[in-house]
Amino acid sequence: MAVAKNFLAANIPFDVIEREDDVGGNWYYDRPHSSVYRSVQLISSKRLTEYTDFPIPATYPEYLNGQQVEEYLRCYASHFGLYKHIEFNTSVEDVVPEDNHYRVKLSGGELRQYRGIVIANGHNWDPNWPTIPGTFNGEIIHSAEYKSPKLLEGRRILVVGAGNSGCDLAVESAHHATATFHSTRRGYHYLPKFLHGKPMDVCGERLLRWHFPLWLRRIIAAFAIRITLGPHWRVGLPKPDHKLFETHPIINSQLHYFLGHGQICPKEDVVELCGNSVRFADGSEEKVDLIIYATGFKISFPFIDNQHLNWHQGRPDLYLNIFHPNNDQLFVAGMIQPDSGQWGLVDYQSQLIARVIQLQSVNPVLAARFRQLKTLESPDLSSGIRYIQSSRHLLEVEHFSYRKRLQKLLAEFA
Repeated sequence: MAVAKNFLAANIPFDVIEREDDVGGNWYYDRPHSSVYRSVQLISSKRLTEYTDFPIPATYPEYLNGQQVEEYLRCYASHFGLYKHIEFNTSVEDVVPEDNHYRVKLSGGELRQYRGIVIANGHNWDPNWPTIPGTFNGEIIHSAEYKSPKLLEGRRILVVGAGNSGCDLAVESAHHATATFHSTRRGYHYLPKFLHGKPMDVCGERLLRWHFPLWLRRIIAAFAIRITLGPHWRVGLPKPDHKLFETHPIINSQLHYFLGHGQICPKEDVVELCGNSVRFADGSEEKVDLIIYATGFKISFPFIDNQHLNWHQGRPDLYLNIFHPNNDQLFVAGMIQPDSGQWGLVDYQSQLIARVIQLQSVNPVLAARFRQLKTLESPDLSSGIRYIQSSRHLLEVEHFSYRKRLQKLLAEFA
């Protein structure tokens, strides 16, 4: 939608192809390809999540729930007149580059030709399933399939994975299940949602604006964790094996509460499925009725061959995760995992995509300069943070420096 809004503003002709019958994407609850559940809430505050030119209403809470997100996105589409440009109930089946255009096959068999393609299908929809030896007699689902706490009631639940979804589902299970076990591969740093009444990411944003160095921000964040949540070992969590910010932030104020009350039992990594029970790395074994794998998602573009996306090391290798280094007509929007909200960043991405397309016809000199930049430059999107080597961080970006880079390029190529 951000791409469509900016293309309209730049008078760039386009079609939007949408598989569902309304906007919302992953936030369109209870659709076949939606990964959200009924009680889901954002982990980024509204001010660091909202689009750049469409504020989230002041009447909304600091952290929106799923229904509010869905409503906000539909209001955005209505406000900017996007609905009339979207073809609903239509999916893209195949995209093939041919000469100076793309051949696109839609559901129903219709073929079209486009000069360029913007891929914006998201990256939190294709579940990543772990491979664990043994057999399990109970039920196994991925977090993407979880929708309602009715699934938890009266059962012994194992949640596998310490990402934000895993921690949120462990907390939800603590409310409804007979017993809840939470398995993690390593120790992590957990951040509270609020610090002195302010959203945690807003507090972090201030430190970034004040240009506090990374080492000092780590000290301040560690102190905030200690006074709000307390030491991790007091609730049975393992010691982190990495520094603060070297993994995608886990924002959760309730996990420690339920751990401290014994309603969540922390467990090590799962090593074997044993029929009606599960064995963990420390040799312990627990009887379990339902396993929820909160093990993330694969980066997946089923409608286009990976070779056309400059695929390397498990992901498309694109300039700023947007621009193909050797193809001026192929773009990807939203393919980032920021340490804060995303929609504002995607709006800046979309502005830059529109600007680059315009330059190709109105300013060949600037267009050539940008082409050289995206071919030769490999910017550090982590702002010096050394993320742990895992599939979880293939698309990780440090939001503040990433936003500044996009804003600088918009000014430079105006």
